[in-house]
Amino acid sequence: MRTALDSSVLILLCRKQTGWEPWRDLLQSAAREGTLILSPAAFAEFSVAYPTLETARADLERLHIHYDPIEPAAAYLAGQIFLRYRREGGPHLDLLPDFLIAAHARVQADRLAAIDRGYLRRYFPDLPLLA
Repeated sequence: MRTALDSSVLILLCRKQTGWEPWRDLLQSAAREGTLILSPAAFAEFSVAYPTLETARADLERLHIHYDPIEPAAAYLAGQIFLRYRREGGPHLDLLPDFLIAAHARVQADRLAAIDRGYLRRYFPDLPLLA
């Protein structure tokens, strides 16, 4: 079982924001079931809190999270879903990274650990969420 992680979950955990303990427990269970992976888009969003690449990587290693490049099929899926979103009147251009993260999970993992803001279930209805 491969579980892809959204940056929102990692940021919540690393900053120990409200609600971080249940996520810690969920991810520990997920890690026992298989591999935890992080897409380049999620890594980019997560890494802004770190002074160096090495410190960001060290935290991922400590948490047993593996960097997983985006395959072309996942990038294409993200682009197609983003196009649909825009054609349906979606106003936010900044959702493309979120669509990349979800498409990466859809193509390259079994589920996505994410704090859903509504668009995941709408645009990725067949993507299992760990929430």
